[in-house]
Amino acid sequence: MSDTAATGPLAGKVALVTGASRGIGAATARAMAAAGAHVVLTARSAKDLEAVEQAIFDAGGHATIAPVDLSEPDGIARLATALGQRWQALDILVINAAAFSPLMPTWQIDTKDFNKTLTLNVLATQALLANFDAMLKRSKDARVIGMTSTVATAPRAYWAAYGASKAAMEVLLDAYAQEVRAISDIRVAIVNPGATRTEMRRRAYPGEDPLTVKPPEVVADRLVSLCSERFDSPYRESINQTP
Repeated sequence: MSDTAATGPLAGKVALVTGASRGIGAATARAMAAAGAHVVLTARSAKDLEAVEQAIFDAGGHATIAPVDLSEPDGIARLATALGQRWQALDILVINAAAFSPLMPTWQIDTKDFNKTLTLNVLATQALLANFDAMLKRSKDARVIGMTSTVATAPRAYWAAYGASKAAMEVLLDAYAQEVRAISDIRVAIVNPGATRTEMRRRAYPGEDPLTVKPPEVVADRLVSLCSERFDSPYRESINQTP
């Protein structure tokens, strides 16, 4: 085990990162492990999670993979039960997994696709809060970080499905923050990563040069910092750094 993992700013903390198999989620998992946290990685692909887990191990950190489809009715409940059997408290919950709806006019949105987006971006968020609330409340300094998008508060043509789902997610997180701030040590941050070099970004902007936007590691480093900072909850931030 490296000195960083043993004595870093997140040493002794347990963090759960959803959508941890790639992009911002994978970078966040690696950064939090490097800062000393034991990171639980969850996403649908066990193979991709294993690659992130191995990178964490190679760097001297600690991680556990938990392949779960968060859109399954009982997936999150099973995940919470498994973590609760191993750890008493959850110190950090990063809600990063998201579904991206194809860009199209509002009147042409496919109902089936929209339902999938709402299930992962909205219903799964509520289920994560519901199932991990007790573990978060047992932490002495818990953080819930939800990743949002500019279109949640600044609607844009053709982005209605994704934007609506992220707007609903923000409402859930904001309300939860208000509900628990006087009765727990949970702080909630709603973070807009801004333009970041991810697969979702590539799908949304296929003609964009990826080198013109920041790498996910920039966002990950900021999320690690938020886990040690004191801030009023709910807290909102946009990460607008350029490469």
